[in-house]
Amino acid sequence: MRTRIKICGCTSIADVEGAVAAGADAVGLIFAESPRRIALADARAVARSVPPFVAVVGVMVNPDEALVAGVLELGCVPQFSGDESPEFCAATAGGRYVKALHFERYLKHTAADAEASADRYPEADLLFDSRSAGLYGGTGKTFNWPLVEGVARRRRIIMSGGLVPDNVAACVRTVRPFAVDVRSGVETHGAKDLAKMRAFVDAVRATDEENTRAET
Repeated sequence: MRTRIKICGCTSIADVEGAVAAGADAVGLIFAESPRRIALADARAVARSVPPFVAVVGVMVNPDEALVAGVLELGCVPQFSGDESPEFCAATAGGRYVKALHFERYLKHTAADAEASADRYPEADLLFDSRSAGLYGGTGKTFNWPLVEGVARRRRIIMSGGLVPDNVAACVRTVRPFAVDVRSGVETHGAKDLAKMRAFVDAVRATDEENTRAET
C-alpha cells in the first residue's frame, strides 16, 4: 500500500512548490491558532497554486459555519481538529472530511479508547495526534502508536504528532496507516525545509517498499 503524505502548515506558494517537489500527496492550510496560521483571504492564491492530483486540506479548530463554508469554497477538504461534534462535522462538511482525535499526554489511553472515539465519526477519515497543555495538535510529540493499530485495520487513518524524517518509517511500519501528516518535523527555524521534506517522503516511500516485499 502506498502511504499518502500530507505536509501541513503551508503559508505561501513557495511552501506548496517545495512540498509538491518533495513528493507530497496533500498540503495543509491551517485556519486556526498556530505559528503557521493563514487567513482565508491570503489562502486563495496559495490554494490555487496547488497542482492537479494534489489535495488541499483546510485545518480548523472549533470553527463556526462561516469559516467552514469559506474553506470549502477554496476547494479544501475540511479537517476538524477541535472538539467538534459528529453532527456538526457531518452537517457542515458537505461530504467526506477529516476528524482529528487526540491522545492527551500524561493520561493513560487504551486501544478501546481509540476504537470508541473512531466509532463516533463513521463518515470521517481519522487523524490521530497528541495533545498537551491545551494545544490541539502541533505539539511535536508522538504518542503510543500501537493504540491505533486496530482502527487502522478497518478505517482510513492518518498518523500525526511528532513525526520527523528519522521516526516516520517506524510509524508506517508499525501502524500501516492510510496517510501521515507532518508540519514542524520538516521545518528549520519555523520555515519549510526542502531537504527535510524530501527526507521525510523518501523514508515513507522506502518503508512502503519494505512493507510490500514483506506481503509478497
